[in-house]
Amino acid sequence: MEQTYYDHGTAAERWERARMFFDARDYAGAARVLGGLVEEVPEQSGPRLLLARAYYHSAQLRRAEAELRVLVERDPVEQYARLLLGRTLERQGRDEEAGPHLRLASALAGAFPEV
Repeated sequence: MEQTYYDHGTAAERWERARMFFDARDYAGAARVLGGLVEEVPEQSGPRLLLARAYYHSAQLRRAEAELRVLVERDPVEQYARLLLGRTLERQGRDEEAGPHLRLASALAGAFPEV
């Protein structure tokens, strides 16, 4: 298999490259790097969360949702993943499904409604 710029280098080098793409708002480029990295180290949350964010910002909402669901299944109290999952569902017009995720993310952040 021939390596490309996106999959060349160590995992740490690809992580830095993905972050550079993301910071430059090249979300599709970041996703190309992160996709391979997530396959290589599926147990690590950082690359998967950045991949979900890249998908979200590039309007690949179904892909973002899939990555976020993996994250919240593994760690149900991961506040940012819950928040982003709720927003991803909202962007797809699935407000009712988004509600519980957004409320839980808010509670995990310590933002409780005043009684």
